[in-house]
Amino acid sequence: MDTTAGRGQLRRFAQERDWDQLNLDVAFDQAGGKVIWQPRILAWYSDKQFAGEALPAPYAGMTLAQLYRALGCSNRVYEYNACFKGTEDPRVTLSRRELSATEYELCWTTPVGRQRAVYRMFKESPWHEPVKWPIADEQEMKVAAWRAERTTWAWDQAAFDRVAAEWRGLGAPAMFICRTTIQQLYVSDMGVEAAIYALMDYPATCERYFEALNQSQERLIHVINASPVRLINFGDNLHGSTTTPALFEKYILPVYQRRCELLHAAGKFVTSHWDGNCKPLLPYARDTGLDGIEAITPQPQGDVTLEETKAALGDMWLLDGIPAVFFDHTYSEQTLLDCARKCIDLFAPHLILGASDEVSSHGDIERVRLVGEVVDAYNATVNG
Repeated sequence: MDTTAGRGQLRRFAQERDWDQLNLDVAFDQAGGKVIWQPRILAWYSDKQFAGEALPAPYAGMTLAQLYRALGCSNRVYEYNACFKGTEDPRVTLSRRELSATEYELCWTTPVGRQRAVYRMFKESPWHEPVKWPIADEQEMKVAAWRAERTTWAWDQAAFDRVAAEWRGLGAPAMFICRTTIQQLYVSDMGVEAAIYALMDYPATCERYFEALNQSQERLIHVINASPVRLINFGDNLHGSTTTPALFEKYILPVYQRRCELLHAAGKFVTSHWDGNCKPLLPYARDTGLDGIEAITPQPQGDVTLEETKAALGDMWLLDGIPAVFFDHTYSEQTLLDCARKCIDLFAPHLILGASDEVSSHGDIERVRLVGEVVDAYNATVNG
């Protein structure tokens, strides 16, 4: 399949495929050896939208779903998160106040106190930087725990229907659960330095907050288990340079094991997002109860090799595997394609191939097609 006609035939086959079913078949080991190409290109797309930059021809004016269809590949459709609605205690009020042209304040007022956060906006990025985090001291953490203890979850069928109307055929429904214990503190609530001090200064309050988060997330899992969404991710952004093995063992591993037990009882496929330096944590992979791990980033972008990743995962699934920088012109197309083939050689059929973590705004979107051709050629050799 090295001719232009052959490549065109393979791409037509990919575009006509039922990606939803292949996604489920690969995840549940029923694909007959095939793998799936599922690059995440949201950052590439949304950065261009934010900057008011037109997509290159022939993709100008396309929605993200239309772009996936045009590229002939699958998406990891986390848009189904919109189907799970969290509701706070009715006594919680949220207010927003504009402080300047670039900063705004959020305040959560409750019967037991309030939380306050300030965020800064940028002209160059849609990211809003926390100037003052939602938790800055022990009292605000107690308020956050009170809120989590009283958060309930419900299924939104109308949202499911809306997402399915846009994304059906491009990937099976998927969702991610809010971050686990200290990852929630690091990424969403406090920042790393303040969270480390909090663990040292008031550990009992931290652990009460973690338990409140776990209870809320188990209520969410009951809703997930009753839903048609079968692909579940823990959106932790785990990074071994901040979450040490000791912290992982104490605060994350038991939660993973409990969540996996609950989700597997309902027939769910369960993964977690580890997109930082993973080498210190990979020895725990098979103890977690997870089916696979998403976004492990190999060298030269991350701190592990593909061979080290395979040795740690064993028969677990790898989601992604190609360093996202290989989609930039810094690296040759041959380097990218060699890596894609290596991922297949090492991990197939337990492979949902993608970019670790996402194709950047500087990436060459046509390279997505090139990897798709490698995957299609491989799949064409499987089962005859």
